[in-house]
Amino acid sequence: MKHLLRRLLLRIWYRRYVLHDVSIQDDIVATLEVRGSKVQKESLEKQFNHLMLHYPDYALLFFWRINKSKNQWRGLFLDDIPFKIFRSTEIGGGMMCYHPFSTVINAKSIGKNFQFRNGLTIGNKGNDNAQLPTLGDFVTVGAQVVIIGNITIGDHVLIGAGSVVVKDVPSHCVVAGNPAKIIKRLNG
Repeated sequence: MKHLLRRLLLRIWYRRYVLHDVSIQDDIVATLEVRGSKVQKESLEKQFNHLMLHYPDYALLFFWRINKSKNQWRGLFLDDIPFKIFRSTEIGGGMMCYHPFSTVINAKSIGKNFQFRNGLTIGNKGNDNAQLPTLGDFVTVGAQVVIIGNITIGDHVLIGAGSVVVKDVPSHCVVAGNPAKIIKRLNG
């Protein structure tokens, strides 16, 4: 019975949300590409079903995208994962997360193709939501990273695990450390 209910819900959600939301479609493509899944060659609906049934990390992002983080059927697709993205945060398509445990994201905006790992904190400074970070496109963040304050992180930036980012980061570079410093420039 549980299996049939999940399949029915997936069909409804696919038609209601996936077909009409390019960001969700981009999330599907990015997740399958990063994971190297053979399902990439299947239809978009089969790709969506595969991710929802086998990748709770993706399911978590899907429920956030559709603004249904408290969806009554959520438990059929994922375990209780301590994770929060503030509704006011705008995030471009192609978002991908690995083990989003203990993650809190509160930013002005985050560009497309954002990837992150567990223990990420993106937030304000001094409990002032006017002091929120802005992240560009193609930003990849390691585990246990803190990004706070009214700062800007450029495009094509890699942030090393355990970093604390409190100052602007230009495009096309790798930063790491506490406080984070540029350790390498990337060809851009």
